[in-house]
Amino acid sequence: MFKSKYNNIALYASAFIIIVLIIFAVFRDTSKPITLNEAEIILQNHTVTNVIATKEYVYLKTKDEIFKIASSQVMPSMFADYKVEIEEGHSELTTLFYIILFLALFSFGFRWVQKNGIPFGTNLSQKSDVSAPTSSNEPIEAIRPNISFDDIGGISEVKVELAEIIDFMKNPKRYRSFGARMPRGVLLVGPPGVGKTMIAKAVAHEAGVPFFYQSGASFVQIYVGMGAKRVHELFMAAKKNAPAIIFIDEIDAVGKKRDGNRNDEREATLNQLLTEMDGFEASSDIIVIAATNKIDVLDSALLRAGRFDRRIFVDLPTKSERASIIEKYLSSVPNEADIEVLSNMTVGFNGASLAALVNEAALLCLRHNNTLVAMEHFYAVKDKVAFGKRKLLMLSDEQKAHRVCYQAAKALTATLYKVEFEKLLLSSESMTPPVTTPLLKHEMESRIRMLLAGIAGCELKFGEHSSSAKSDLDEAKQSVKEMISEFGMGETLLAIPAQEEILMQRLYTETKETLAGFGDVIIIIEEILYERESITKAQIEEKLDGLL
Repeated sequence: MFKSKYNNIALYASAFIIIVLIIFAVFRDTSKPITLNEAEIILQNHTVTNVIATKEYVYLKTKDEIFKIASSQVMPSMFADYKVEIEEGHSELTTLFYIILFLALFSFGFRWVQKNGIPFGTNLSQKSDVSAPTSSNEPIEAIRPNISFDDIGGISEVKVELAEIIDFMKNPKRYRSFGARMPRGVLLVGPPGVGKTMIAKAVAHEAGVPFFYQSGASFVQIYVGMGAKRVHELFMAAKKNAPAIIFIDEIDAVGKKRDGNRNDEREATLNQLLTEMDGFEASSDIIVIAATNKIDVLDSALLRAGRFDRRIFVDLPTKSERASIIEKYLSSVPNEADIEVLSNMTVGFNGASLAALVNEAALLCLRHNNTLVAMEHFYAVKDKVAFGKRKLLMLSDEQKAHRVCYQAAKALTATLYKVEFEKLLLSSESMTPPVTTPLLKHEMESRIRMLLAGIAGCELKFGEHSSSAKSDLDEAKQSVKEMISEFGMGETLLAIPAQEEILMQRLYTETKETLAGFGDVIIIIEEILYERESITKAQIEEKLDGLL
C-alpha cells in the first residue's frame, strides 16, 4: 500500500516536471539579441518582414531568423518604413489553459494505465544519501564596467566624495609617501533605485581597475560554511587582480546585527567578511564598496573604523538633479519634451523611476506610430510608473505648499536648537541620522521640538497639517514617553502619566511661539526649497546671520 502511494507521488511529480518543461519549450524566447548598430543594418537591408514591439523588446522578423533589441535602445524613427505591431505577450489565462490541458491529458492517461493493469513505477521507499556540495560551481570573475560618471546624472556631491577614492586607485604611491591610507570600506546608503550599483561601477571604470560584484543574498547558503567559503573566494580573486574594487550589493542580507538568535550560517559568513576586511595589507590596493538602504540594521562591527569607515549617503534626486537625469535618458530618444516641466512633475522619483518614465513614454510613442516623444506621452504614462508597483510621493500644488512649509519649519527649528543635521530634502521625511549616543534632557527636548515644528508651522500658516506628519509625531510621542517613563526627566523621577501630555504640549507651544517670531526666515527657506528641493544647515545659518 505504502509502496503504491510513493509510486503515485513520484509519477505526479514527474508529470509536473514534464509539464513545466513543455510549457517552457512552448513559451521560451528563441530570438537572437542584437545591438543597435546591427538592428540599423538589418532595417536598412530591407530584410525585415515584421516588426513587433513589446514592453521590454522590439522583435525584427526576417525569413530565416528572429532578432530582438531592448525597447529602451531603439528610436521610433528607425521604423518609419514599417508597420509596428504591438504585442502584450502570452496572458496568464492562456498559460493556465495549457497547464489544465496537460494535467487533464496526464490524468486521463494515468487512469487508463491503472484500468488496464499495466505495471509501472519504481520503489522509492529507500532513502538516498544526499551530500552537500563541496564547492561553488560558479567561479568569481572580474568585470570591466563601461559605465562612467558622465553616464549618471544628478550625483555631483557623490562624485566629489568618490574622487579621492578614484585618485588613490590610480596613484597609490602618492598617498603612501604622505603616510595616508584610504578607507578599506565605503558604504553607499540610500533608498532603492537611486543608482548605488551604477555609482560603484562608475568608480571602477574611472579608476580603470577590475570590478568584482556580489549580492549579499549570494552568500546566504543552505549549508553551513558555504557562505564563508564564498566570501573567502571573492577576496582571494580580488587580491590576485589587485588593484581592484569589491562591490557587495544589499549587504544587510548578510551583515545584520547579531542579536543572540542563532543563525550559524549567516554569522559564519559575517565573521568571515569581518576577518577578510581586517586581513587587508597596507599594499593590497583593494577597496570594498557596499550598498544598503537599511544602515540601522547593520552590525556595529561592520561600521567601525578599519572596515566600512566611510559612509556616503545617496538621496533621492532634487529638481535640478532630476532634470540632469532626464536629459541623459532623453539624449537617445527623439523628443520634443520640456525637461523643466518633467522635473517639476516627478517629485519623489528615483533614477530608476525616471528611466522607466522615459522608456514607457517612448513605448507609447511607438505604439501610436508617432515620430517624436511629446509631453502628452509622459502625462499618459506618469501614473503607471508612479503607482504601478509602489506608490511614490506625488504632490498637487496645494500639497506641495504644505510640504514646503512643513520642511522649512523643521529645518529652521533644528538650526535654532542646535539639532545636528547636514541637509534636508523636500522628498524625504528623515533629516537626522539615528541617535546611538546618550542624550541630555535639553538635547532630547530640542529633537522633539524639531519633530513637532512641521505641524506647528503648518498650523500657523494654513490652520491645518497633513497626514504625512505621522512618522514625526510617532517619534515625538515615543521620545516623550521615554523621557518620563524610562529616563526620569519629568518633574519627578517617578513616572506620572499626566506628565507626558504636559511635556508634549509645552514643547509644542514653545515651538509654535518660536516659529511665529521667524516668519521672514521661513519665507526665505521656503523659496529655496521651492527652487532646489533641498537646503543645508549652512545655508539656513547664513540667512539667519544676515537677518539677526
